[in-house]
Amino acid sequence: MSSETALPESEDPVLVRQERVTAFRAGVHAIVPALIATATWGLVTGVAMVKSGLTESMALAMTLLLYAGSAQLTSLPLIAAGAPLWLIFAAGCVVNLRFIIFGAALQPYFRHLSWPKRLGLGYFTTDMGFVLFMPRFGDSVERGTREQLWFFLGSIVPGWLVWQSSSIIGIYLGAQVPTDWSLDFAAVLALLAITVPLASSKPMLVSMLAAGVVAWVGQAMPLRLGLAAAVISGVIAGMWAERFFKARP
Repeated sequence: MSSETALPESEDPVLVRQERVTAFRAGVHAIVPALIATATWGLVTGVAMVKSGLTESMALAMTLLLYAGSAQLTSLPLIAAGAPLWLIFAAGCVVNLRFIIFGAALQPYFRHLSWPKRLGLGYFTTDMGFVLFMPRFGDSVERGTREQLWFFLGSIVPGWLVWQSSSIIGIYLGAQVPTDWSLDFAAVLALLAITVPLASSKPMLVSMLAAGVVAWVGQAMPLRLGLAAAVISGVIAGMWAERFFKARP
């Protein structure tokens, strides 16, 4: 009998690498349909930053450090109007409150990682990455697996690359874009291209309907609080609808 002890099958370096690559590719494959809309939204945001009065270097720093399209677009009118710094930060934080919900839902899957790695995942996390991850692994008995981590990475890394590339292009082409172009409408079309394909189940439809109604009603709320309320309402409605339809015979 050989004195060398073979590694368990699950810890074989070749199999581990194969599992990582397979899961990563699955995540990339899942996010690909949304990348065109992501590129459009990033391009619009890059142009909007320059049109709001930011220098190219300031806009570049904003897109690389912040990486939050909705918060960027929310803060730009305030920056252009010379609003106080605390108000700009408050508006951005309110718009991004949904990531607290995302982080709490993802915590069981990544709590075994060190805090710098979790912090890195938090920076790269997007709405689409969360939406693609939870339906796939939300009912998993075992959480924190290698497959879950690398699928999530595959679904968020391409989005970051596409967003930053398109946003940087928008920043450096912003001066050439006529001011009368309807960039806001292009951004809305990009978001619709992302969200409409997600309406593939009754719970998702209920969630989208609830979020849409609350967002419309809450338009008059200050600091975009209506958007935060819409996100929370959509999540609660979706969870309720999923339990309701599962309980039905």
